[in-house]
Amino acid sequence: MVDRVLVTLDGEVRDADQPLLYADDIGVLRGDGIFETALVRGGTVCALDFHLARLRRSAQALDLPEPDLARWRSAMETAAKEWGSEEEGVMRLVLTRGRESALGSPKAGLRSGELSEAVPVPTTFVMVTELSDRVAAARTEGVAVVTLTRGISIDLAQAAPWQLLGAKTLSYATNMAALRFAARMGADDVIFTSTEHRVLEGPRSTVVIARGKQLITPPAKNGVLPGITQRALYAEAERRGYDCRYEPFFTADLFDCDSIWMLSSVTLAARVNSLDGVRMSAPESVAEIIEMVDRGIGRAGTIADW
Repeated sequence: MVDRVLVTLDGEVRDADQPLLYADDIGVLRGDGIFETALVRGGTVCALDFHLARLRRSAQALDLPEPDLARWRSAMETAAKEWGSEEEGVMRLVLTRGRESALGSPKAGLRSGELSEAVPVPTTFVMVTELSDRVAAARTEGVAVVTLTRGISIDLAQAAPWQLLGAKTLSYATNMAALRFAARMGADDVIFTSTEHRVLEGPRSTVVIARGKQLITPPAKNGVLPGITQRALYAEAERRGYDCRYEPFFTADLFDCDSIWMLSSVTLAARVNSLDGVRMSAPESVAEIIEMVDRGIGRAGTIADW
């Protein structure tokens, strides 16, 4: 079995050990681009259409060229086939604004601060790699989590759309810094909170709390990334009579629920086993929620459903 697969949007399978990006790629220089992370299972991409739909929404938020979803789909399917069906894999879709040098020289007559009309060709590729040991541990043992303030209001996403809250951008330095800070505190993951002490999301996951037959997650208007795995869970849970809600809730509500879940496209469902040093017991519904996530991600619908 291969340990990495790299496919261009033209469907070419490239040597993953050979250079692909130029040094002046704007995604490298400025983090100006977007990405998606999907799970490859059984030789297929889980929730493929949902990932394509979110890629398109992120591209629109950054004023990137409209992604050719048919080409992306083909490249994803090629990469999944190359990866094979024996082991799960992590698929990443990357789209940057392209090379800075492709912008060319400013046109004569442009005032200071104005941008050239030249548009660089986006950099695009699909890559599949192995799952980390962290993923297996999170699925089976759960995660220790600390709450950290993001230092923003829940109103910021609508008041300042240029902040790109809710888009999956390559500018992930803050998220990774938060995870390193959590690790120094002996934790595995983070739940971000707003200045109003509302729960937002994790650096790489959606937060869902369970109370009996009720599931609650923060709404996208609060500046959180719409969660694909959360969406799949809700679709399956509603079939089983769960009351699934998109509602704001406070940090205090995390300590007044049956269970807290960190949902993401690769780890899928990780139960919070401790929060800010407080041990969180496992309710009877744990196995059912995990099973609903697995079933839901396999049933995830089409782009039109997103």
